[in-house]
Amino acid sequence: MFPLKFLSRRGAVIVAAAALIISVSAITFAQAPARSPSDTVREFYKTLRERKFREAFSLSIYKAAIEPLKPEEFEDLRPDFEKMALAVSERIPEKMEIMGEQISGDLATVFVKVLDSDGKEKMEPAGLIMIDSAWVLGDRENLEIVKKAGKKFFFNARIDAHHNDVQDMLTRISLALLLYSQQHNGQFANLATLITAGLLPKDLEGTESTGYRFHINVSPDAKTWNVQAEPAQYGRTGRLSFFMDAAGVRSSDTGGKPLGPLTKK
Repeated sequence: MFPLKFLSRRGAVIVAAAALIISVSAITFAQAPARSPSDTVREFYKTLRERKFREAFSLSIYKAAIEPLKPEEFEDLRPDFEKMALAVSERIPEKMEIMGEQISGDLATVFVKVLDSDGKEKMEPAGLIMIDSAWVLGDRENLEIVKKAGKKFFFNARIDAHHNDVQDMLTRISLALLLYSQQHNGQFANLATLITAGLLPKDLEGTESTGYRFHINVSPDAKTWNVQAEPAQYGRTGRLSFFMDAAGVRSSDTGGKPLGPLTKK
């Protein structure tokens, strides 16, 4: 075949047009194969590991929650997404191994090899459903919950997680107070002292990791104590305020204000 530069101008145009028609026809009529359940799981975890959060969640039932987020809302939630990506990298090897898949109508299960908290391998199922001829991670029951909440879903999930974390942290604080008092003749200490003593994590001094402000109030004689915790951003990092003393833990929605002890009538 002669090089194109030796063709007539008209001939070159015809050849170019023919090539364009062929390429357009290929795009129009060649249907890309649908992504399988296993391929969907691989792509989801790959993009999540790469911090491509919008792309990752678009492959799941959380698409209805991620798409409406404004840029500033997305950035507000980024630390939570980063934690998810870190958890994925710790539990699922970069070269993830899929042990098999089962398909029944518009439902599928993919079996993935993961690592447990002890670093031992185990097989874990990942459920998928078919939506608009495409497989997505998740189930229909939770899909309806996500659709109903819309972009509030991630914020609500964050708040619920923070509420649980606060309960766990209050338990940890009470144990730290008890241990300190046993070592200091029955006297208790404030938050800064317990952190310096290595009994509590330093990140309690801020709100980034917990979304809450913690205060340990000790009496002048250091014989009694109480703990308060309120959300750093009411409605964004939490809704409940907490109060704990030797009698136990209480919580209430105070609009973000500190919760105090019960007043005696």
